[in-house]
Amino acid sequence: MPGMREEFADARRVLDELLADGPAMGVIERVPGVLAGVVRAGGKILICGNGGSACDAGHFAEELTGRFRKDRPPIPAIACTDVGHVTCVANDYGFEQVFARWVVGLGRAGDALIVLSTSGNSVNTRLAIEAGKRAGMTTVALLGKGGGVMGGLAEHEVVVPGVTSDRIQELHMLVLHGWCHGLEVALGWG
Repeated sequence: MPGMREEFADARRVLDELLADGPAMGVIERVPGVLAGVVRAGGKILICGNGGSACDAGHFAEELTGRFRKDRPPIPAIACTDVGHVTCVANDYGFEQVFARWVVGLGRAGDALIVLSTSGNSVNTRLAIEAGKRAGMTTVALLGKGGGVMGGLAEHEVVVPGVTSDRIQELHMLVLHGWCHGLEVALGWG
C-alpha cells in the first residue's frame, strides 16, 4: 500500500508532466486574459461539473464572487450546483440535460462557460458546451484521460495528465486557482 510520500510523489509527477506540456500550458496561461475580456465586456462566467468537479466549480465561483488573494470587486461567476435545479431537470428531462438547460437559461452571447470533466466523457457537460457554443459563449474545458468525447469541442481546452480522478481533480483545482490569480492580475487587481 502506498504511503503519503508515494502519494505526494505521484502528485508531483503529474504536475511535472503538465508543466512540460507546452500546448496545455499555453492554454492555461491564455485563459485568464480571455476571461478578463469577458468580464470587462459585461459578461459572466458559468462553471459546471459532476461530483467532485461540481464542488470544484462551486469553489472556483466563490473565489471569483468573494475573494481570492486580493480585496477587490466581485467577479460575476455562477456554478451550477443548485440542488433544486439539478434534481428538477434530472427528474423532468434526464440527468444529461441538467447543465445544458442551465446554460440556455442563464448564458448569453459574450459570457464564458467552463466545464470540468475528469473523464471527458460526461454527456451533460458535453451538451453544456454545445449549448454554450450555440448561445455565442466562450467555451473552456478542463478535462482528463486524453479529453474523452469532449476533446476538441471547447474553444479553449486543457487536458491534464493523470490516470485517476483524484490526480486529475488536483490538477484541475491548481489550474482554477491559477486562473483566479491570473484573472485578478489581468483585471488590474494583482
